[in-house]
Amino acid sequence: MVACRLFLSSLLASAVRATPVPYEALRIPHVDPHELLCQLPIVKKFLCPRTGDNALNIATPLGAARGTSDPSGATRFTVKYATANRWAPSTLASAWGLPTGSLNETTLPLACPQPGVDPSAYTEDCLSMVLYVPPGLTVMSNAPVLMWIHGGSFVVGSASGPGLDGSNLAVATNSIVAVVQYRLGALGFMSPDGTQPRSFGGTPAKITLAGQSSGANMIRALLAVPSAASLFNSAILHSDPMNFGFLAPATQQTLQGKFNSLINCTATDMSCRNSLSLNAILDAQQILYNTAASLDPSTGNFEPIRPVRDGSFITSPLDSTAPFPPVNKPIMVTSVLNDSGFAIYQQFPDPLPESWFVPVCQQTFGPTRTDTIVDSPHYTPEPALDGAVDSRAQLQLVGTDYMWKCAGWTFARNWVGHGGSAFVGEFQVGATYPGNEAVPFCTQSGVVCHQDDIQIVFGTVQNPTPTQASLVAEMQKRYKAFIANGNPNADGLANWAPATTSDVHALKLGGSGEVAVGACDPNFWGQGVQYDYQVYGI
Repeated sequence: MVACRLFLSSLLASAVRATPVPYEALRIPHVDPHELLCQLPIVKKFLCPRTGDNALNIATPLGAARGTSDPSGATRFTVKYATANRWAPSTLASAWGLPTGSLNETTLPLACPQPGVDPSAYTEDCLSMVLYVPPGLTVMSNAPVLMWIHGGSFVVGSASGPGLDGSNLAVATNSIVAVVQYRLGALGFMSPDGTQPRSFGGTPAKITLAGQSSGANMIRALLAVPSAASLFNSAILHSDPMNFGFLAPATQQTLQGKFNSLINCTATDMSCRNSLSLNAILDAQQILYNTAASLDPSTGNFEPIRPVRDGSFITSPLDSTAPFPPVNKPIMVTSVLNDSGFAIYQQFPDPLPESWFVPVCQQTFGPTRTDTIVDSPHYTPEPALDGAVDSRAQLQLVGTDYMWKCAGWTFARNWVGHGGSAFVGEFQVGATYPGNEAVPFCTQSGVVCHQDDIQIVFGTVQNPTPTQASLVAEMQKRYKAFIANGNPNADGLANWAPATTSDVHALKLGGSGEVAVGACDPNFWGQGVQYDYQVYGI
């Protein structure tokens, strides 16, 4: 089931449905750079005992672990952590190896197969990760590990995506940053035989999971996996589209049946499955992606391939449709000021008259929810200087609230109401993520579109403004504090109050004070206007 194809399972446990790998693959104690690599379970038996003392070239009984230095002072290691045949369980690497057979330690991994990318840039043999090790760690450093899971709606993205160089973040937080990649789309989520998740085991470690968009979705799914509870300490979720919820098993079966028909392979015909070209699989995946909402409206239009709440691996929806389980981990939940800006202004590149607001809302929400939205004071039209109204501004605000912001606030209230701690924030400042410049709205001053927080967190903004540089420094201080002790407050920074069940205290990141509640009042989104997961009962 999709539930088991959560990526972390492939690194921390043996559970990415298509790529199960033991969870010990990221059991990293707190050690110096040499000992770090010795203790990383994916490679520890290969690096210990080691010979030599050069952190960039560590001799091992099973081969040399070679790294490369970064101008920031960090050392970067790329490693192939597992191998797997198509739609088959993966096997943990038995020898140190650079990704895809590379002989050059400076080479970054090829991406996993995905649409819109030149085939020379991806490979099915893509189970790799990039480690960024800060300088000067000692055995007593007690350095934590930050594992970043990239986004991309579960169909695109990689560990070497724009802005994901973890060198600056590793140095600033004095933590080991692991940026990982996982099989995407149909190759990761649509095994024709509907493979079930495997059991897994592991031991506690000081690991924080962080991710953006679908990467955050995977982390949230792991928060709903009881058997993963001891395998990481805390979580950071950036712009998780929580409105969607997890898929229902029946929905996954519908999608699986459609996909099998598109590739014209039965569940058990291994010859047929293995003979498929990558182009054929990606073409079928794209058709499925585009038609999923017509097959089952609960899939939504933007992330139809996602984790499944199967009841055995993922045992809770972690939303408002069922009793919330007891929790205890600290989490950070953030969104950005204009999370839906790219989607709305890309779909509607020209201004829309006010008369379009209702029919566009009806396409998404249906008549009942639309009536409540229109009758509320939260989304009234705002005339421009010339007196004209562009309803895209209203649609962008509605989309941001229902998909990301308010859905995240609802999740945070549930989380703290059942034993955990949560810190909620909204990025008021960002750095235009590569690709977002295609939508002029996203380049306007004061606009922060989906993904524009990534380079702020990683400290990879090119030629940052003073405001951006200030927020980069702030966020890296907050990350350092949070991954060390579960609290993002640090000396010299404004106090970030933890969420309560009545007030999430959402901090303006890059601004001053707290975000106004507005439509995120629990009497509105989640009650007056239900989220999709409530409407479809998933």
